[in-house]
Amino acid sequence: MMNPAQFVAQVRTEASKVVWPSRKEAGMTTLMVFVMAILVAIFFFLVDQLLSFAIDLLLTL
Repeated sequence: MMNPAQFVAQVRTEASKVVWPSRKEAGMTTLMVFVMAILVAIFFFLVDQLLSFAIDLLLTL
């Protein structure tokens, strides 16, 4: 069984190994996430409109 002091020491050791992104890298990553989310939303909107049009066309025959 590990005592709390050993656990905290191991957590600190592991946390010191973490490499954090720079402010510029974090900003670029955030921007890319927003851009991709917008592009995916537009894509699915267009697919939805196309399928809706096709179903309306089939139902009016």
